[in-house]
Amino acid sequence: MASPFDGSPMPLCDGTKDGFVRVRKRDLEKLTTEVMQLREFLPRVVNSDLIDMLHKKRVTQTGKDHLAQEHDHLQQECLHLKSRLDALQIECQREREEKLQLREQLWQSGDELQQHSDYCFSLGSAVCSILWNSSSKDDMVKQWLADGALHGFLVVATQTLGSFAKTLHGDVKSRSGDYNTQEYQFVLALTGTITNIAAITSGRDLLSSSSCELLDTLIKLLALMKPGVFSKLKVLILMALYNTSISVKGLRYMIENPALLPLIRTLLEDRSWEVCLHSLRLLQSMLLEDVALRRLGTDLLDSELQARISIFTSSVQPSLRQLAQQILADFQGLMQVQGCKQNKQSHL
Repeated sequence: MASPFDGSPMPLCDGTKDGFVRVRKRDLEKLTTEVMQLREFLPRVVNSDLIDMLHKKRVTQTGKDHLAQEHDHLQQECLHLKSRLDALQIECQREREEKLQLREQLWQSGDELQQHSDYCFSLGSAVCSILWNSSSKDDMVKQWLADGALHGFLVVATQTLGSFAKTLHGDVKSRSGDYNTQEYQFVLALTGTITNIAAITSGRDLLSSSSCELLDTLIKLLALMKPGVFSKLKVLILMALYNTSISVKGLRYMIENPALLPLIRTLLEDRSWEVCLHSLRLLQSMLLEDVALRRLGTDLLDSELQARISIFTSSVQPSLRQLAQQILADFQGLMQVQGCKQNKQSHL
């Protein structure tokens, strides 16, 4: 049997138990020397630059993996957005086709509405023309009043004139003369009927008591019409207001409207002498009532207003010239009465 110290290697033990290996001292010293040499030379080989390079490589690889994952994610999102874009394009095309269909239907409806509107204006113009002619007879208006039919008519007239006034709001048309349209003829005949109703006592009493909104609409309509435009309509409205002013109740209501007197001043500058004539008639009706003088005071006796009226005393139209002279005489009388009242108050 071999001795454990004769220098021959001993076999390894089996795996079930820990074992030992016999190594020659010379080999152990050689291995120790090699390890020491590795410890001495390895830091010189594996320096900090190499370590940094390895670290950067690991970071780069990690970033590359992350970018690859991000690229896959973006590619999937791009495919998703593309599918949504395709769906939206299809929907947009469908909506565009529907819009074109709706626009065509709108045009057709607009044409039908215009035809219906033209028909209504044509019918209204014909009916109101008949009413206008019929209302020129006092007995006919009295019969309407007795039947109670005028109240509903005046309500419809107020709504119609109000709608017409809205179409004139902001109107920039400056052509002189009247417009030969069915709508204008309808409004003209409607206003003429109102003027004839106000021409009899019971008619203007009805306007003064239950149709005050109509009076306000007539004044508003006058204010919206440009100078030199719708002269016939202006004359009819002024005649209706003048007829209503014969009633003290109607006059009291109209002078409470702050727009009436400035409106008369504006109308006195109209190019139509008939508009100026009937504006003066309405003004004269106001001057003859004490209630108007008490309410309007110095505004009614304004010197600029008198100066404007004095221009008409040189008019070639006899009726306009004569009326302007009468109104200036009325102004003088009112100013004398006003002066006497002030003197009497000062003596007191």
